[in-house]
Amino acid sequence: MRIEADGASLEVNLTGDSNKPAILLWHGAGCTLRMWDHVTEKLKDNFFIISFDIRGVGLSSADGSQSQYTFEKYSEDANCILDHLGLDKVHIWSMAWGTRAAIAYCALHPQKVISAVFSDASIGKADVEAQKLGAKKAFLKQSELGLKPFIKPTGWNTHLNQETVSLALAAAGKFNLKQAMQRLNMPILVMTGDHDPNLDSSKEIIGQLKNAQLVVLKNVGHGSVLQRPDLTSKNVIEFHQSLRTQNK
Repeated sequence: MRIEADGASLEVNLTGDSNKPAILLWHGAGCTLRMWDHVTEKLKDNFFIISFDIRGVGLSSADGSQSQYTFEKYSEDANCILDHLGLDKVHIWSMAWGTRAAIAYCALHPQKVISAVFSDASIGKADVEAQKLGAKKAFLKQSELGLKPFIKPTGWNTHLNQETVSLALAAAGKFNLKQAMQRLNMPILVMTGDHDPNLDSSKEIIGQLKNAQLVVLKNVGHGSVLQRPDLTSKNVIEFHQSLRTQNK
């Protein structure tokens, strides 16, 4: 579906029963909402799943202003989607670059967030080469264990406009994520692979959060949701089950 939001036309995908708990998915750098396709199949019995392309990425278009590419604006867009759906609060799941955007959203609108899962979390400078090397090593480990690789969903990195993608991703450098971390009080799961260089940053993030836990995914590299949608989904479902048990 398409939702208009202050100069942008946002591509939004809905899966599952709207009476189930709502979970909002933030995609990674270079990815689109399609990166979540394998995950939505595994979560649809438990959640009402909302995935979207941020403005300027995937099938979402934007106006010509470069000033629109900020985490504040993406957060407003997310709230526009929730308002359209009549939702006051949601759970969050994000991956890699999307975790930066999700941290910003959680800090700017904590009243909207029930809980959050941050996959491949880092707020420092990304080491892309180390991420690629770690992913290769993880795939080799998985192959040795007889695990077949998941085929990436069709359209997971297909964009209408590559120029606006670059502008959109640059928003990460305009927001104080370290300061934002201090405002996160909701239950949080940080979930990162043991072959992902972001694991060091994930551990540092855990140390700064008041209500968080860390899960280290064995034999998994950067891009964990794409590599192991089965394992990541399993951990998300178990995390939410534990929250429901605690709230009884």
